[in-house]
Amino acid sequence: MRRTIPFLTFQPSRGQRAAEAIALYTSLFEGDRVLSQTFWDPEALPEGLDPAHAEGALMLAEFEVAGQRMRASDTLIQHEWDLTPGVSLWLECDGEDEQKAVLAALGEGGQELMPLGDYGFGMFAWVQDRFGVTWQLALVGETSATDAEVSENL
Repeated sequence: MRRTIPFLTFQPSRGQRAAEAIALYTSLFEGDRVLSQTFWDPEALPEGLDPAHAEGALMLAEFEVAGQRMRASDTLIQHEWDLTPGVSLWLECDGEDEQKAVLAALGEGGQELMPLGDYGFGMFAWVQDRFGVTWQLALVGETSATDAEVSENL
C-alpha cells in the first residue's frame, strides 16, 4: 500500500534535536507514541558525516502524533537550508481547551505566526515550535466543512 509519511529533518549543528522534538510531540495527546528509534553510533559514522553532533543524535525514528505516523532524523551533514513555515503540520483539535493547551505546549520557546483567533474559517492559530517546525491548529469540524472556502480564498 502506498502512503505518505511526513519526515522531519533536524540539524543538531543548529541546536535542533529530533529526540527532544519527538518527546514534545508525543506528549500532546493520549496515545501518541514512539514506534521505533535508532541512534547514530559516533564510533562508526560513514565518511563525510560530522561526528561533532553525533552523540545522542537520531538516525531514524518513527512516531505517532494524533493518529498520524511520522518520521524524523538528525542529519550529521550541515545543510544550507532549514525548516520553513512554507510547509507545516495541520492539526485538528477536539475543542478550544485542547487547542489552547496544544498551542501553549508548542509555542513554549517558539513563535506565534498567527495568534489564536477567528480568521473567517473557525478558531485557528499558527505556531512555530522551538525546533522550527510549524503547526496550524484548527478545530475538528470547523475546517472540514470549509475546505471549499479555504481553497477559494487561496
